[in-house]
Amino acid sequence: MKPNHYRSHTCGALRESDVGATVRLSGWVARQRNLGAILFFDLRDKWGRTQCVVPEGSPLYAQMAEIKRESTVRVVGRVALRENPNAELPTGQVEVLVDQVELLGACENLPFQVVDDPNTSEATRLKYRYLDLRRDKMQRALKLRADVIFSLRRRMVEQGFTEYQTPILTASSPEGARDYLVPSRRYPGQFYALPQAPQIFKQLLMVGGQERYFQIAPCFRDEDARADRSPGEFYQLDMEMSFVEQDDVFAAIEPVLEGVFREFSDWKVTPAPFPRIAYRDAMLRYGSDKPDLRNPLQIADVTAQFVGSGFGVFEGLIANGAVVRAVPVPGSFDRSRRFWTDLEDFVKGAGAGGMAWLALPPPGEDKAKGSVARFFEGERLAALKAALGLAEGDGACFLCGPEEKTAKQAGLLRDQVGRQLGLLAEGEYRFCWIVDYPFFERNEDTGQVEFSHNPFSMPQGGLQALDEKDPLDILAYQYDIVVNGVELSSGAIRNHRPDVMKRAFEIAGYSAEDVEQRFSGLWNAFHFGPPPHGGLAPGVDRMVMLLANEKDIREIIAFPMNQQAQDLMMGAPATVRPQQLQELHLAVVWPKGMGPATAPMAEAATSEDGLDAEEGR
Repeated sequence: MKPNHYRSHTCGALRESDVGATVRLSGWVARQRNLGAILFFDLRDKWGRTQCVVPEGSPLYAQMAEIKRESTVRVVGRVALRENPNAELPTGQVEVLVDQVELLGACENLPFQVVDDPNTSEATRLKYRYLDLRRDKMQRALKLRADVIFSLRRRMVEQGFTEYQTPILTASSPEGARDYLVPSRRYPGQFYALPQAPQIFKQLLMVGGQERYFQIAPCFRDEDARADRSPGEFYQLDMEMSFVEQDDVFAAIEPVLEGVFREFSDWKVTPAPFPRIAYRDAMLRYGSDKPDLRNPLQIADVTAQFVGSGFGVFEGLIANGAVVRAVPVPGSFDRSRRFWTDLEDFVKGAGAGGMAWLALPPPGEDKAKGSVARFFEGERLAALKAALGLAEGDGACFLCGPEEKTAKQAGLLRDQVGRQLGLLAEGEYRFCWIVDYPFFERNEDTGQVEFSHNPFSMPQGGLQALDEKDPLDILAYQYDIVVNGVELSSGAIRNHRPDVMKRAFEIAGYSAEDVEQRFSGLWNAFHFGPPPHGGLAPGVDRMVMLLANEKDIREIIAFPMNQQAQDLMMGAPATVRPQQLQELHLAVVWPKGMGPATAPMAEAATSEDGLDAEEGR
């Protein structure tokens, strides 16, 4: 077989045992050090980097001095020991004395330096993402992503699951987030949609007898970006199982998640089985259904302790149905007044009207401090201490208001106190399940009973519960898996019975005709021997983000959109040619004051290579 022209070794392969060998390397010129008579440069590829040397007096000196950084070159040379080894590089004991240089791809002036430069704007990095991907940090992130996906696949197969592919072009979903619509050329006025998730199809696979399905599934939702959510598209480990109960789903996925997090991190990981927290308990104790269990603080309801306390502000609100939630603040007696003022400003920013506080005296002090200190003495103070588990010198913040709103505000305050006091356990992934979600909730504006989480879940108690219980008291076999305050997935035991489905939707205001028409695929399939089934779909992007210890999900995706759902590199979204619209039987109705020339992505100039390049903010 003919030797490869470009390389005999990768840039990460050479070692002391190669000294004296003539080698061929190809890669990017990562850095250059021109010492006048001698020139050093690092050659980099995906596998590593090697120092190359153009010796003094070499005819290649002038040629190499003209080659810019990030150009691709091929070099031929002899491996020698380095005079000044670099212990940080696997190749750091050797260098290549260059005999030949071939310029493979010239690099023009760089828009930014291809190093981990925190001063480069995200807009620039995304516009020139192909350069950004050369950075060591991005190389590591994408390698981690690939390895995690491979590990997930392997672990799912070992659990007896089979990978299937579900359609990308499907029907628009009447529920959930906004769809991305795809107009049909053959059927004027009709549209496909990109799937928000393979939900319907994986349930149909269960009806089709496949029993254990999984897929690394692309999902498409037209929703706003967040730090932990990419706009447009994302990937999830989608799975579904037949003839299972909730515990069976947990037992199947826990080893997969625990194993992956242990494999790719040296942090401590919650061992399976993961703790289970009922939704109502989570909202009371943590003020969130995505609790960060690294924070040891737990919220308590102290409404009873404030009744008759004499603190008129809270008592008046309690008389009108308000609750009081307390967030413990350990060791807070010696905290400055500014500390408490900052917390009060924080809760006001979260929508609360204000905050009360109390700090117990430590040994040697005899008087409590705080805005409600004079209202709590003797037995009343003892009851408050017991409810919150306070020790001497500890304190607490108090919020009062409507239950749901106050619970969330207390949750935000709990997180803030935990951060400020440095209470979060470092180097740990703490998993938990949130279970027993309410099946229904009441819309505050309309008063209508609505589904609270997932309309296709099985209500606990089945048809009997739907017929006999107050809808707001019915729980569902719905669950979320959470790690370090990040929701990885929602899931459920599905409702596979048409009679239960029809009754559940009837309570939520849908007619039988609505159900049969809107959800015809499932409705029809469930009349042909559907098995009990359930599953979930942990987010792959979020898993990798957590394992990479990144705060922004775009840092672990090869070609992400920006927060405005724009692809700055490819110039999308963009207008299209009139002919394309005609083929699809479409016309654009522009908002008032806007047209093709003023569309947000139409401000770009033409790039130097003659291709259209568009940039927007």
